[in-house]
Amino acid sequence: MSRTRASFVSAGIEIAAHLYTPDTPASVPWPALVVGHPGTGVKEQTSGTYAQLMAERGFVTLAFDAAYQGESGGLPRGLEDPAQRVEDFKAAVSYLTTREEVDPGRIGLLGICASGGYSLAATAGDHRVRAVATVSTAEPARQFRFGADGAQDPVVFQTLLAAAAQARSTAARGEDPGVMAMFPQTAEQAGALGGQHGIEGFEYYCTPRGEHERSAKFLAWESIDRMASSDVFHAIPLIGDRPLLQIIGERAVTAWMAVEAHQRATGPKEIHWIKGASHVDLYDKKQYIDPAVDKLTEYFTEHLTK
Repeated sequence: MSRTRASFVSAGIEIAAHLYTPDTPASVPWPALVVGHPGTGVKEQTSGTYAQLMAERGFVTLAFDAAYQGESGGLPRGLEDPAQRVEDFKAAVSYLTTREEVDPGRIGLLGICASGGYSLAATAGDHRVRAVATVSTAEPARQFRFGADGAQDPVVFQTLLAAAAQARSTAARGEDPGVMAMFPQTAEQAGALGGQHGIEGFEYYCTPRGEHERSAKFLAWESIDRMASSDVFHAIPLIGDRPLLQIIGERAVTAWMAVEAHQRATGPKEIHWIKGASHVDLYDKKQYIDPAVDKLTEYFTEHLTK
């Protein structure tokens, strides 16, 4: 497996990516996967891990930084724009169709966490995608509105919307609106705010376990009101008869979002549960990633290599 730097343009924004290519010689072009990262993540974290492992299994893979994040372009930094995130996936597919080592008729999407939701919407609107899979499916707009476990008091999101509105007014006066910090200072504080799920997110993004210097750990405030009117799940029925696989940890508090996506899908669909795993466990823990990659290899081999 080899990794090279790549770039492409998405709605006028330059996107930074890593292209992973199998070392095994091939007589015909390879099947390929676009791999998207979780919210506030970067391509060097979990999406890069999955991209590398799937390349070792015989797929060309492309892990990219979303617009406004990581090494990709776009201002303001840290913006989470659902429409742009979906466009990034489609632009990544376009890039892969230009690669001579890729079979343009055998391209799939793999979305992790937030990219899980975005990859479903991208597949729905792009018939070049033959199959889609997700790991730890999340839909950021739902998670902000209803909480990771779906039980958040509506007052929480209304408070965030008020802060986002104030930030827009501050920016209009030419002043710095600041950003929304995604993590507190300690794991204990993260647990007080988000329970065990909050602790696990902190331990991945804010400790040597998984942190990366370009993983911003904040959002631009206008991300909040953009998510208020977003629902990327509404497009899922348009996936039609193309297959959908979701890999979910059996302890994931976010699993309700995967279940909703599954219910909306009208074609071949499967939820594959990883025993003992939480949402974040599937980011980097070998005992959970290995069976997930085995399942992904089986799935994409069936739907992309024939």
